[in-house]
Amino acid sequence: MGKPFGQTRWAIAEGYIPGESTGPEPQFTSHETACLLNTSDRDAHVSITVYFSDREPAGPYRITVPARRTHHVRFNNLTDPEPIPRDTDYAGVIESDVPIVVQHTRLDSRQAENALLTTIAYPDSR
Repeated sequence: MGKPFGQTRWAIAEGYIPGESTGPEPQFTSHETACLLNTSDRDAHVSITVYFSDREPAGPYRITVPARRTHHVRFNNLTDPEPIPRDTDYAGVIESDVPIVVQHTRLDSRQAENALLTTIAYPDSR
């Protein structure tokens, strides 16, 4: 495959899971997603730590992304060691033992006119 794409540390500075949704579940449940791309020949062992403005961080949440695969992680579904609270500002740091690419997406379906936001997370290129 050649040299894998990506970095081993990423930051998502802006996170928020709306507490309400409109439309059929689970497709239109308001959510935040980290889209993880692993182009390497090794499985990526990923940890996510979530930071808040008014309390200590939560995590690490552990995910494995198989070699040469993508995996979309809904922050709504992270429960171990604790669920991510709804209607709360947060940020996340994603670390992997092999380079990966991270994209961040939010679906806000509090209104019938849905809003979708997507960005590339900030890579730590040190």
